[in-house]
Amino acid sequence: MRNGEPRTWFITGAARGLGRAFTEAALAAGDQVVGIARDVAPLDELVATSGGRLVAFSLDVSDRAAVFAGVERAVAAFGRLDVVVNNAGGSILGMLEEITEEQARAHLDTNFFGALWVSQAVVPHLRRQGSGHVLAVSSMGPYGGFASAGLYGAGKAALDSMTEALAMEVERFGIKVTILGPGGYRTELFTRGLTTAEENEAYAPLREWLQGMWSASEDFDPELAAEVVVEVVDMPEPPKRLILGGAAYDMVVGMNRGLEAELAKWEHLSRRAD
Repeated sequence: MRNGEPRTWFITGAARGLGRAFTEAALAAGDQVVGIARDVAPLDELVATSGGRLVAFSLDVSDRAAVFAGVERAVAAFGRLDVVVNNAGGSILGMLEEITEEQARAHLDTNFFGALWVSQAVVPHLRRQGSGHVLAVSSMGPYGGFASAGLYGAGKAALDSMTEALAMEVERFGIKVTILGPGGYRTELFTRGLTTAEENEAYAPLREWLQGMWSASEDFDPELAAEVVVEVVDMPEPPKRLILGGAAYDMVVGMNRGLEAELAKWEHLSRRAD
């Protein structure tokens, strides 16, 4: 709640997965939500039982003009925006050699440019209010490139960099920014939300090794992540970056240590370059 009053959330990709969990958690906290997705039909029952606290409408975040119009519609619904969650996105799997130009552009149009358009559209409203919290749903991908998930990680790395810049740009206006790095959750990210490239036989051994590694991983209930996100939104000084999930945290720490070791190994060459 904001000063005893319900906050207004604007959540992209709200119909399924983490977005759906965030929507339900915000409503459970007594807040009101504008939930958008390309297909909002899965939210119909939740809208009907929300007592007017959930407004849902279809929106493709890759369409910049539609995003700006949608944000105006969201503001009109409840009078303000307090929490903006850049969550809409899909996944793409394929070795870089395998991914087509059409697949690459379509993926980044949603996963990166969609978040950019939303950020551009909401910041003027938050700046006039002198408050607000923007959260970007990233992943572990930006912490290190990984075979067959290279384009997905690249999009998330771009999202991270853009969101870090946003944090610096809007801090003086009273706007908070948090980058969320979720681990594996039981969502449709790698089913309904998955684009796959046509496989090149040359990568068959690597693909087999990757599948064996991934089969041993565990996915968790997205409600657990949503509970933490509501807690973060309640904080007067929220984290600028937060890993969601203990297993994910351990992996990210390990990747960062590996990077530090690699940098230290070649420090002598770095220092010769100036």
